[in-house]
Amino acid sequence: MRESAPGRYRLGMETPRRIAVILPRWVGDVCMATPLLRGLRGRFGDARITGVMRPLFADLLAGTPWLDDTIFYDRHSRDPAVGFRAAARALGRLRVDLAVVLPGSLSSAALAWAGAARRRIGCGGNLRGLLLTDVVREPASGTRLTPPQAFALLGQALGLPDESLDLELATTPADESRADAVLAELFPLAASRAAGPLVVVNDNSSNGTARAWGAANHAALARWLIAAVPGCRVLVHCGPGDREQAREIVARAGHEAVRGLGDVAELPLGLSKAVYRRAALAITSDSGPRHIAAAFGVPTVALIGPTDPLSGRSAPGSCREIRLDLPCAPCAAAVCPLGHNDCMRLIGVEQVGAAALDALAAGRRMIA
Repeated sequence: MRESAPGRYRLGMETPRRIAVILPRWVGDVCMATPLLRGLRGRFGDARITGVMRPLFADLLAGTPWLDDTIFYDRHSRDPAVGFRAAARALGRLRVDLAVVLPGSLSSAALAWAGAARRRIGCGGNLRGLLLTDVVREPASGTRLTPPQAFALLGQALGLPDESLDLELATTPADESRADAVLAELFPLAASRAAGPLVVVNDNSSNGTARAWGAANHAALARWLIAAVPGCRVLVHCGPGDREQAREIVARAGHEAVRGLGDVAELPLGLSKAVYRRAALAITSDSGPRHIAAAFGVPTVALIGPTDPLSGRSAPGSCREIRLDLPCAPCAAAVCPLGHNDCMRLIGVEQVGAAALDALAAGRRMIA
């Protein structure tokens, strides 16, 4: 096992012909890994690069030029076809020269080892280092690296070009067609591109209710924006697990310019990408949609409650963070351990609205 200080190691090996990248588990983390994927393709242009990922991320990364193949792997799935053994066998058949292990879990390093990758590089910090051939050490201070920091250190260790750290995604023609149809159905009176700005809001709480701002607040914000911005349309975005929350926001808002995806039959990530690409502004919790919006350069207002604000920051961009300075935050809990959820509940509607107007004025994105 080779070990190095952060940012100083350069992988000494023959140029790899077959590379596997074990991707993170969460949507936001995969978005934050896109600069590294772009850098790998830029440095190893002739290599065959395989992404090892949850099945839904094929849709998230569709349209990007960095991966040649995919291996589906989800250790939380009951489907043996995407389980550990199946993924390890698939990796073994590829005869991988280099595995880049992005997650910080022991199981991810074990997968690279079980798949017989010749070189296995990742950030250390626990027993997983024993399963890697090349470890990039975390800071001696003991401070845990955020995903963007870890990915940047791995990129330096691999000698990737110092390119932009901007997140990047792409849409496919199918994504665009689906979004056109959905938006035309939801906003039939605003089908022309002369309509006012499209603001996409998201109250994703799939990782726990502590991150949620609440349906009442979102509905009040939607009405506030419609009154303040001529022609404004508010789209309530949601994933399959947040349909009821989206429906409640729309019902509470009670305005024809506020519509949601709660009743759309299918909610693939491709639709989410195309919707955010059209947005003039995104207002989200600290969750995956925040990073999808960032990947398309959409001005964003992020409501930060229990999460560490540093964990979701990638490159400097057009994201305005709203966070209350409370002694109990950030706690990183999925459910408020004190029962009051003040870090989100006390964020004011007018405070968010003012930040939204500033972001709209700065961005002036009139895409949809």
